[in-house]
Amino acid sequence: MITYGKITKSLIIAWRFNFTVTGYQVYINTYFSNMSVLAIDVYYRPNDAKAVGVIFNWEDAKPAETVVEYIRGVGDYVPGEFYKRELPCIQRIFEVVNLDTIQAIIIDGHMYIDNTGNFGLGGYAWQLLENKIPVIGVAKSSFFANKETVIEVLRGESKNPLYISAIGVELDIAASLIKNMHGSYRMPDILKELDRITKEG
Repeated sequence: MITYGKITKSLIIAWRFNFTVTGYQVYINTYFSNMSVLAIDVYYRPNDAKAVGVIFNWEDAKPAETVVEYIRGVGDYVPGEFYKRELPCIQRIFEVVNLDTIQAIIIDGHMYIDNTGNFGLGGYAWQLLENKIPVIGVAKSSFFANKETVIEVLRGESKNPLYISAIGVELDIAASLIKNMHGSYRMPDILKELDRITKEG
């Protein structure tokens, strides 16, 4: 069995077969009962930010748990250095979640800003995690300079792809996981719910 971070090749093979492959169902149930996925989003107000994390299993339609943190005195946006503003907000979620139970983390953004491996938000988040937990980026827009580091994923009947990037797990596996998340539209249901919670109030 090949392992990519905390995500195994057997798990992905079973996932691609809709959990119907004989012999994998028990393995998946056991795996998912111990490990979850954490998706994080951040919404900015004039002087502060709201960071939200939702915890779930890959096959879930709704989050099992929601974590909300408010960050005061957030710095101004600096073009080309967005990660410096968002990373402290993401770190706050890391600090209040038991990361030992998390198999992968999803962020709204890219792993790399170019094709040469310079980190974007996701890469810096992975460094915060000491390179121990795979990070998957789900972005609604693309960068011209990093096209070799993403896979375009079409979901439902949408003609507009999601731009998937990853670090700590093979990119094709990350793309497959996002494509098969619950929901019939471009954005998986749980990530739509995360966006709603982040922006409310």
